[in-house]
Amino acid sequence: MTVSILVPSSVVREAEDKREATRKLGYVARAATVFRADRLSIFPDSDGERRWGGGFVETVLRYATTAPYLRTEVWGMRDELEYVGVLPPLLAVSRTGSGSNDSGSLRQGLVTEVGSEGRVRVNCGLQHPLSLITPPGMEVEEGERVTVRISSRRPVRAKLTEEPAGLSVERTDLAAALGRPDAGVRIATSRFGEELSIGRLPGLSERIEDDGTTVAFGSPGRGLPEILNVDAESVGSGPTGAVEPESDAPDRFDLWLNTIPHQGSETVRTEEAMFASLACLTLTE
Repeated sequence: MTVSILVPSSVVREAEDKREATRKLGYVARAATVFRADRLSIFPDSDGERRWGGGFVETVLRYATTAPYLRTEVWGMRDELEYVGVLPPLLAVSRTGSGSNDSGSLRQGLVTEVGSEGRVRVNCGLQHPLSLITPPGMEVEEGERVTVRISSRRPVRAKLTEEPAGLSVERTDLAAALGRPDAGVRIATSRFGEELSIGRLPGLSERIEDDGTTVAFGSPGRGLPEILNVDAESVGSGPTGAVEPESDAPDRFDLWLNTIPHQGSETVRTEEAMFASLACLTLTE
């Protein structure tokens, strides 16, 4: 099951300063981590951006999802990262393999040296860098982040793999994100959507467990209907709650859902909506 989360580039539009914007993005990353999301994508909403747009959002989220032992080496000093000290720790659990011959934990690594005969040196947070053989067909460069599968620590046994070590962050347009083969059930969250009920949840959870899901969120004061220029009154209408996000888009959302019925606040912040929505949508029997 693949879980993808979509947030707009305007997600920190209401933040009063860079410190608050950074803190907010930390909780966006934390929500995605808590619910084991595989991908966190930022789609453009230039009309809704204010002081901090997609470049800032991407940089802070990618920093937050970088293993702590690699952050200084990977990022150095950047203006966007001035207040990363306020980011909450993600404390992501190690992802493990399921195959009897390919088990072990996955760790982020940084290529520090490319040698001869396909060998590279990788810093992956152990006591010493590892000398590893590059798998056939895989090309890496110095300074590139890679995934290392650690199958034993005493003695150390490890290898490079093309599997992601955890949550990945990217910028992409909405149509491309919704059109992925592993998009699964494509859900737009909105207070104008169809209310998610206890009766409907079992069937939806089963579909998500089988096919995965892509869940899109809006920004404070600027929900998905406004971002996508669709009629809020038509959102969630009909038996499936489906609506075209754009007139020329090749794909569409399968459902528009209100995952916080009878909300007590006029607006729900994106990170709050993520916790509330993903808690329901990732339930299993």
